[in-house]
Amino acid sequence: MDLKTTGVWYFTEAMSAGEAAEFAARIESLGYSMLWLPETLGRDPFAHIGHLSNHTTTLGFATGIANIYNRHPGTMKQATRTLAEQTDGRFLLGIGVSHAPLVEGLRKMDASRPVATMRRYLEDMAASPATSPAPRSDAKVVLAALGPKMLALSAELADGAHPYLTTPEHTAEARSILGPDKLLVVEQKVCLTTNAEAARSAAAQAIGMASSLPNYRSNWNRLGFTDHEIDVLAPRFVDAIVVWGDEDAVRAGVQAHYDAGATQVCIQPLHPDGTFGKPDWNLFEALAPNNA
Repeated sequence: MDLKTTGVWYFTEAMSAGEAAEFAARIESLGYSMLWLPETLGRDPFAHIGHLSNHTTTLGFATGIANIYNRHPGTMKQATRTLAEQTDGRFLLGIGVSHAPLVEGLRKMDASRPVATMRRYLEDMAASPATSPAPRSDAKVVLAALGPKMLALSAELADGAHPYLTTPEHTAEARSILGPDKLLVVEQKVCLTTNAEAARSAAAQAIGMASSLPNYRSNWNRLGFTDHEIDVLAPRFVDAIVVWGDEDAVRAGVQAHYDAGATQVCIQPLHPDGTFGKPDWNLFEALAPNNA
């Protein structure tokens, strides 16, 4: 699995199964190494990756992220081992604790002590039996990590971390906690337009719901953004979280994460017209590794 070449992080919920397969195949043809898929309230990401992997040959897949509250540790291990074997090593497991308002409000589960919960989950997953055919190599596991405690746990019990909605400054801090050898795969929203109003409108739509979630807010506060800037989606805040501009500006924004210590940056393109789930192929082609 190639984790040195830029990947893609994308919602495929607006696509049919066939359209999603065509999307994955085109992403592969452009030279992107990985497709990261979230888990929200839509498709099961493991089943979906199984489908998409049958329509690709080299593209790696990752969950970004699978919610640990949705699955017993043994079930998570079984799904991971199955995909690692059936994709011939093209699967990486990203897991996380999600957010308290979603876990407690939607799932009606206790979301307290997230670091301790994740520690126990990883220990239980490692101890769970799995008797299916073994993959050639075990799938790597990364944690959704923003704060220093979860990043430290990522270094201790996982293969690395997968920060989301962060900045190159955070990437540098994460690398210092993880050490030089752990995976650090960073999601970065990008928008290919020089129209500031269009870019910030698309960015605001993309990060608007996340702005109410305490995990993100706490991390943004640590990065120096005020609650007021987050509440009103101030340009200084939005421009730090979403890279926009011409091709050179977007490339520079992605490169800033690599310079700060990222193993891989997975871009999440936002369409300049603000349409959710509408791929911006101009951006995908402009940043394509095959065109570099």
